Amino acid sequence: MTSKPLSAPLGTFDELVAQEKALALPHFTADDAFELGILIRNRLREISQSPAVVNIAMANNQQLLFHATSRPGTVPENDNWVRRKRNFVLRFGFSTWAAHNMFDKGDEEKFKARFQLGEQAEQYAIHGGGFPVRVTGVEGPVAAVVVSGLAQEEDHQVIVECLQAVLAGSAAVI
Repeated sequence: MTSKPLSAPLGTFDELVAQEKALALPHFTADDAFELGILIRNRLREISQSPAVVNIAMANNQQLLFHATSRPGTVPENDNWVRRKRNFVLRFGFSTWAAHNMFDKGDEEKFKARFQLGEQAEQYAIHGGGFPVRVTGVEGPVAAVVVSGLAQEEDHQVIVECLQAVLAGSAAVI
């Protein structure tokens, strides 16, 4: 991958969900998670001097497969955002950026009311950076990739572009 800036993410819920499904991988193992995590970490280092966290966990049991920072300087709050974004992806099955766009650019009160979450709403984040890992022929996400630390649209788009690179064969073979 080159050090060109990230492109702008898609902006409607339907476009985003279609894109997520189109980015299904042929398989996803612990080795694949490591390769994808390193690819995302390195891309984050190319596009920003700000620190960010990359986290990949399995969907069925939230087993941690990859966790790293792009640069020194992350804080415990990054991990709180990781947890909340991952919770959203694993419960609802689509990206946090899609949810952000679905609920009028992140209207958390509408989100909370729509799913009758009450006090549990604080366990979820509808800010870009949580993304479902799909495998062709498998129903639902098999893992969640989360980036936290940059602007939410960048957190989202770095995942998208790295998955696109993997599928195009311009990254390590997954």
